[in-house]
Amino acid sequence: MDLNELIQQRRAKAEALAAKGVALYPAQAAKYANIGQVLADFKEGQKLAFCGRITAKRAHGKAAFLDLRDSTGKVQLYIKADIVGEEGFFLYDNIDIADFVQAEGELFKTHTGEPTLKVEKLRLLSKALRPLPEKWHGLKDVDLRYRQRYLDLIANEEVKKVFLARARIIKAIRDFLDAKSFLEVETPMMHYIPGGAAGRPFKSHHNEYDMDLFLRIAPELYLKKLLVGGLDRVYEINRSFRNEGVSTRHNPEFTMLEVYEAYSDCAGMMHLAEGLIVNLVQGLFAKTVISYQGKEIDFTPPWKRVSFQELVKDKFDISAGDDEAVMLKKLKAKGFAKEVNRLSRTQIAKIIEEVLEEGIGLNPVFVTDYFASMCPLAKNKQDDPLVSERFELYAAGIEIGNAYSELNDPVEQRRRFEEEVKGLASDEQKNVDEDYCLALEHGMPPAGGLGIGIDRLVMLLTDQASIRDVILFPLLRPE
Repeated sequence: MDLNELIQQRRAKAEALAAKGVALYPAQAAKYANIGQVLADFKEGQKLAFCGRITAKRAHGKAAFLDLRDSTGKVQLYIKADIVGEEGFFLYDNIDIADFVQAEGELFKTHTGEPTLKVEKLRLLSKALRPLPEKWHGLKDVDLRYRQRYLDLIANEEVKKVFLARARIIKAIRDFLDAKSFLEVETPMMHYIPGGAAGRPFKSHHNEYDMDLFLRIAPELYLKKLLVGGLDRVYEINRSFRNEGVSTRHNPEFTMLEVYEAYSDCAGMMHLAEGLIVNLVQGLFAKTVISYQGKEIDFTPPWKRVSFQELVKDKFDISAGDDEAVMLKKLKAKGFAKEVNRLSRTQIAKIIEEVLEEGIGLNPVFVTDYFASMCPLAKNKQDDPLVSERFELYAAGIEIGNAYSELNDPVEQRRRFEEEVKGLASDEQKNVDEDYCLALEHGMPPAGGLGIGIDRLVMLLTDQASIRDVILFPLLRPE
């Protein structure tokens, strides 16, 4: 049968059940047990109830077997007409794969040793009007998997494991930071001006105040205002938004961890990042060497350090003192940005970083010594003012972290904001953040700040090649 015929068949069954007085969508189920927990501590003869979705149906005359699955596991149900009665067996006849039911009865094992519930009472909880996709137990259509993630979760047990692991990773991050007396906070997602990082924002409008707002590119400036206010250790696991390209490593809406610690610096953030991620890896795998896409990554500390300044000099002959025009000319000489006549430093930095990612190696590495001109929110090195106290963290060639010794000089910060605004391309325009400058003028302690991309980190720790495989509902083009 085609899909429309299957839907009509299911609707007919729903009508038949309703005509018999069966509630198709009752408000709730009575007390029930988790399948996984019961099977782990199996007791023959135990009487209980299970709730879940029917995933298989096998008839044998006046007896039948069903597979019932909940979020914790799967169990077999045994239905016999002379036990459940005429009404119960009529209900069984009109149940389809994908329906939700409640089954009450007694546990036993079949002659093959399979744990089974001998059903004494069967109750419909939700009638599914559409069937699961053909071969739902091995759903492969990538576009369908992302658009209808609920089907992906039903069909592919490995997918569910990825998102369970994601939840454990985020909880472990919180536990690690909480144990070090960091305070979790929440800051606004709607900003008056785009700021805190480089990127093109999403724009909205607030009707009551008749003003434009921007979905946050990063929470950085609000979090540092909390340092001004005397909260010395803060972090936020936040949603950020950038109106830019989509790829295996980029989704316009993504999750970031940002951490700020007063009286620390870039070196302190390096120690924190290393400790946090090693803790996650050991907690998940009980070792520090893991497999990612068929290759080994060794997270054993201490991690390698390499100089951005030296890499860029070797690869492009670009120096920290070069202006945008000179950098662009040198990039073109190496075969990059050939059709472009003008780029901002932010755009130039993206080109350079994409090239460097390809040769950065698999094991985690801190890339240090970024040009000060590319880091408007970071302190410069005292012995080399053209270089900032900043690192980016890479693993498997993927950038997963970024950290600074935070700039807390209000005069210098204003100067840099003004310089940055002048140097932006037309599609990157933004204003000086006057409110942040005002906060700095009240005094911010020296501090280190760290950002880690949660989605990319989860990719590495769950062996996923695409960011879409670790985001439950990634952004897709409309069908």
